Amino acid sequence: MRPTAVQAARPGIRAPRPSFGQVVRAAAWLGWQIHFNWMSHPLWMVAYILLRPLATVAILVVMYGVVTQGAWHDPLFAYLYVGNAFYMFVGGVFQDVAWAVIDDREHYYTLKYLALAPMDLMAYLLGRGLTSIVLSSRSVLVVLVAGVWLLDLPLDLRAVDWPLLGLSMALGMVVLVFMGLLLAAVSLNATRYLWVLGEAVGGALYLFSGAIFPLEVLPRALQPVGRVLPITYWLELVRRALLPGVAAQFPTWQGVPTATVLTYFVLSAGATILVGWWVFRWGERRARAQGLLERTSEW
Repeated sequence: MRPTAVQAARPGIRAPRPSFGQVVRAAAWLGWQIHFNWMSHPLWMVAYILLRPLATVAILVVMYGVVTQGAWHDPLFAYLYVGNAFYMFVGGVFQDVAWAVIDDREHYYTLKYLALAPMDLMAYLLGRGLTSIVLSSRSVLVVLVAGVWLLDLPLDLRAVDWPLLGLSMALGMVVLVFMGLLLAAVSLNATRYLWVLGEAVGGALYLFSGAIFPLEVLPRALQPVGRVLPITYWLELVRRALLPGVAAQFPTWQGVPTATVLTYFVLSAGATILVGWWVFRWGERRARAQGLLERTSEW
């Protein structure tokens, strides 16, 4: 029989430990409330969902239009547009998982209580990442629809490789969450300039992952960096699934079969997941031992 609240509060009687899935669901609900509890009217939510992603991609569109004098039908534009759109998942998932540590420790002062609760801290961060996946998906969808309607993006739903897109997105989201856990481990053990970590790493990944240009644009010595990142293969597979006739025209993976790119992605994703899991567990143990879960930087 499950103990009552009064019995659970008595010394010597422990409350039942929530399952991994229960923690993930509760953390996802909490993340949703944190994102939208400041909005006093549904119209604000609609404006936030629509205008924020459009304002983000508008910077790239204006820059491209000025440089190319409005060459919207050039295949390069579709390549850049899709890569930039899906890179929103990196900022929305990878950075948000790590930021949850900073937010709970520096802003809400609840991280120490979460660590004392009878639950898995990794499950909690995975739940926060799940919320970010949902929010980022809506932003990416808004940007793609705007690209088709306003900029004549050559996206034909009948030509989309849906199995490849589904597989790439599912594995890609797992990779981004575990990359966020890796950065979260660093955040758990750092006490200065925490707000810079996510932006710095996110900016580096934007440069080296081929999100807005082929890797050949980079200096030859830096190109291998992009080739070991799972995000590079993920973006390439997404482009090939959505724009099969466009992605093949660019030099980075020209002539490389999709099955080969997918194999590289699976291998790099598996390595990233293992490293992310191990580093987070190590970082969590170290932070608990050093008493860093309740230390604040006041920055």
